[in-house]
Amino acid sequence: MSTTLTVTGMTCEHCEGRVVDALESVSGVESATADREADTATVAGDVDVDALVAAVEDAGYDASN
Repeated sequence: MSTTLTVTGMTCEHCEGRVVDALESVSGVESATADREADTATVAGDVDVDALVAAVEDAGYDASN
C-alpha cells in the first residue's frame, strides 16, 4: 500500500532527507521519498497515517493526508 502526504516547509535536499528519515522511523514503513518541489512525501508499507503525520511534524514540518 502507498500513502502520499502533503508536506510543507521543505526548502532543500537536507529537508527532504529529514522527512524521509522521520517517515522511515515509523513502524511498518518499507520505504519513503520526499519531493520538496511538489510538497509531497510518499510512503510504501502498511502504516497508520496519523503516525506518519506525527513523525513529519516531530521533524519540524507540516503534514496532512
